Amino acid sequence: MTLFNSLSSPSSKRARSHKKSIVTSIAQAHDFVDICALYGYYAEEHVVQTGDGYLLGLHRLGWKKGEEGVRVNSGPGSLQKKVVYLHHGLLMNSEVWVCLTEKERCLPFALVERGYDVWLGNNRGNKYSKKSIHHAPNTTKFWDFSMDQFAFHDIPDSIEYILSTTNQPSLSYIGFSQGTAQAFATLSIHPTLNDKVDVFIALAPAMAPSGLSNGIVDALVKASPEVIFLAFGRRSILSSATMWQQILYPPIFTRLIDASLTFLFNWTGRNISPHQKLAAYPHLYSFTSTKSVVHWFQIIRTASFQLYDDDVQAPLGIGAPERYYKVARFPTRNIKTPITLVYGGSDSLVDIKVMLKELPRHTTAREIPHFEHLDFLWAQEVEKLVFPHVFQALEEHAGRDHLATLKLFHKAKSARFAGSLEDGSEDDRSSLMTDAEGPYGPPHARVDWQTGRAVPGTGYSTDLTSVEEPEALVGDGVSLKSSTGSKRHVSGESRHSAATVQDGKIAVGASKATVGSLSK
Repeated sequence: MTLFNSLSSPSSKRARSHKKSIVTSIAQAHDFVDICALYGYYAEEHVVQTGDGYLLGLHRLGWKKGEEGVRVNSGPGSLQKKVVYLHHGLLMNSEVWVCLTEKERCLPFALVERGYDVWLGNNRGNKYSKKSIHHAPNTTKFWDFSMDQFAFHDIPDSIEYILSTTNQPSLSYIGFSQGTAQAFATLSIHPTLNDKVDVFIALAPAMAPSGLSNGIVDALVKASPEVIFLAFGRRSILSSATMWQQILYPPIFTRLIDASLTFLFNWTGRNISPHQKLAAYPHLYSFTSTKSVVHWFQIIRTASFQLYDDDVQAPLGIGAPERYYKVARFPTRNIKTPITLVYGGSDSLVDIKVMLKELPRHTTAREIPHFEHLDFLWAQEVEKLVFPHVFQALEEHAGRDHLATLKLFHKAKSARFAGSLEDGSEDDRSSLMTDAEGPYGPPHARVDWQTGRAVPGTGYSTDLTSVEEPEALVGDGVSLKSSTGSKRHVSGESRHSAATVQDGKIAVGASKATVGSLSK
């Protein structure tokens, strides 16, 4: 009886009515700007033209509540804010980031409240980017694009537009799913863009998935990805999805989406509440090309994060064509931008060990054990389990010149090895080697991350997430950080030269430390 009274009390009824009202309002919102307005945020709309003539929609959330009249990143005298750029996944648009039933779980809103100038991108062909100066969207030529074009045009051109508009030297990139793959590809083939992206945070990262959970469908697409063209044509894929969304009763449409995700990927969706699904699923689908999906199945088939293959060989072809023809891979190990991966332990599309082998050694990875793919957008505890990793990466890197930090280290390296390291063993010396020379990856000079400048007496540090024994010693005034962030002091017999920063300059051999037993 007590339970009945609590559920039927006026306050409980008002709460349920409010929740239902929010769900309905979000589900029926027409666009990104309308959804943001529901929570009292002002959003700008921008259009950027790519080098090959596509017109892409960008959205901007630059103002906290009450800041609407303030000039932000618009020249001298304006309020200066660090810029964050978010990019969506496959078959999506920028709305997926904001269609949450509580604003506390909305990453863009949380970033705005923390003082960032937040931008959200859109791929060519989707709801906000369905226009080109060369081709109409009802032609096959308009839809003749894959991830290659996202990497060569959409992402770099969007970043250039944002930095030009905000007058900022760099931005921080946060991607979800395919939005991470596009960043991996873009940063790997545009070396100079690494100067302009100070940190890359990959949520539910995607690079080379092992395949689909349904064996029949997986075998079919691996045998010949071109079969997708036969099933869906060479224009937009699944364009009828919007029709089914309109004619089906919302709970039935939600059940249909859940069943499809379980069938293809074995996702349960149990971390996303029913109310959240009713609000978000109407914004889940957006247009993209069939070719971009075929590109993914080529990657799955070859187990290689490669460019689109325009000359696919039949699986039973005569001879060994791979001996004479090889599609170029995206050179992801060349990325210099700091990378933070945040992945789900129950995400069937992520094989973190395979992914880390293809990324530079300064990459860090954080697992959310029970999370699936879409949980990084809409899970009930996303603000508690995911956001802290995002905020930490931004605090450490946003607005910092990471390449200058690497140069600072390399500038001192020759002096360090020419100094008193000569009495150390070869194994000792390897602890400060670069990515090309040793097992620990490129170390970063220890700097004041609030100013980006060297601080007296702080020395060097490096992240050793991928190292099995990250507690190797560097020296007094020098520390190595493990994946848990712990720092170690050491004692023993083998000796190292320590490097410290004094008066803003590097001092090599200023003190001694020893390698041996480790103590916290």
